[in-house]
Amino acid sequence: MPVIGRETARSRRLGPIYIDYSKQALDDEVVDALGALAKESNLAAAIDEMFSGARINLTEDRPVLHTVLRAPAGVCPDDVATERERFLGLADAVRNGRRRGYTGKPFETLVVIGIGGSQLGPELVVDALRPPDAPDVRFLSNIDGDAAVRTLAGLDPATTLVIVVSKSFTTLEARINAQTTRSWFLERTGEPRVVDEHFLAVTANHAAAAEFGIPTGNCLAMWDWVGGRFSMWSAAGLPIAIALGRRGFEELLAGANRVDDHFRQTPLRDNIPVLLALLAVWNTNFHGAATHAVLPYDRRLRLLPRYLQQLEMESNGKSVRRDGNAVGTHTAPVVWGDEETNGQHAFHQLLLQGTRAFSADFIATVRAGHDLDDHHDWLLANCLAQSKAMLEGRRTDGPLGSHRRVPGGHPSTTVLLDELSPRSLGALLALYEHKVFCLGAIWQINAFDQWGVELGKELAGPIHDELASTGDGRVRHDASTVGLLTQIRRAR
Repeated sequence: MPVIGRETARSRRLGPIYIDYSKQALDDEVVDALGALAKESNLAAAIDEMFSGARINLTEDRPVLHTVLRAPAGVCPDDVATERERFLGLADAVRNGRRRGYTGKPFETLVVIGIGGSQLGPELVVDALRPPDAPDVRFLSNIDGDAAVRTLAGLDPATTLVIVVSKSFTTLEARINAQTTRSWFLERTGEPRVVDEHFLAVTANHAAAAEFGIPTGNCLAMWDWVGGRFSMWSAAGLPIAIALGRRGFEELLAGANRVDDHFRQTPLRDNIPVLLALLAVWNTNFHGAATHAVLPYDRRLRLLPRYLQQLEMESNGKSVRRDGNAVGTHTAPVVWGDEETNGQHAFHQLLLQGTRAFSADFIATVRAGHDLDDHHDWLLANCLAQSKAMLEGRRTDGPLGSHRRVPGGHPSTTVLLDELSPRSLGALLALYEHKVFCLGAIWQINAFDQWGVELGKELAGPIHDELASTGDGRVRHDASTVGLLTQIRRAR
């Protein structure tokens, strides 16, 4: 049974999640106006289009169907159900020792190679929910060689399983890290067949994976209608299934699917993702909040701000509408945050007494995952106190009155999970996914492409060739880049 109180005019409950937005700067007139904005934006029709499989990712001519990945068997498409059973069966085999390495030893460590959505989502869930008896799961994403060295340090190749997650199997970071890891295996084992036994791939490009050395039988599907930041519900979530087990992964899907049903079936005025999106529009476009702080008061959710940074800013960090014209207003705020109460002793000073406008989400769990009750009471007390301080501030008199004064008036939403479980975490992440979709629809932008990311990749290639002395020198750079290249060569 839920442990939190009843719904009010400025709060909503959905399954294991309770959302209080009574600290937002709203009155009934504003609520009505925001509801009218949602209708004017044809948001209900946009929701129907997404769930019906319309090609709403216009620039890449693709549907957006990550919600079918968490639909129950019998409801989701046959190929999705088949692939889900395949990778869950593989997770079972790794967990119970039926699938073993080239020496016959069971796997004890999992190295997951990917970047962006294929890494951030699975790493968040594994870090938050991994039970003590689960295999050691290490995520390798950064192209920095130090990341590879630290990830592979101390591992036994005989008991290490590698999963390479890359839709194209050409993403730079995944490709280089996979090559380095393959070399690490071959140098230590001298066994060419080790790749067959110890490497899996989640990709849409099975030919490229086979060329790398991963046989087709070790490849799991990733469909082109699944964006990377929405991919954890697919075989990209294999690390989650191995860490949490089949039941844990299915509970994660069930939590998200319940939110999907709510989002698709609930009228806009009571639709929680729609409400969250409208609050973001109100704060970003009408109150000048250029940043949005995500403040998790549960150490197990310490990676949530990073995950939401990509989900929100890569999706809605756009300046052009779907029709190709300029948006004419600000879109996504800068999303940031950190584990609390550490943040209170770092950046909350600026939040409480600084000059910048911001909004915030406080996220906490009611029932702790441990028996240190006093610790958890203090954690919850700090969570509630900080949102209260941001709203009410403090008025003081006396010689230090102006120094001690806290202005207040900063809007926040508090999200309470009954407990942190696969079901509640799945629901929480789906809420944010659908909030991001609604914002894209209201701002009239395509939330499902990321062309800005491509530019840096294009520019890096020629610069890399020059650093490696394989370039032809015909690429022209700005004066700053030329100077930096010169300094690097001299230092070497």
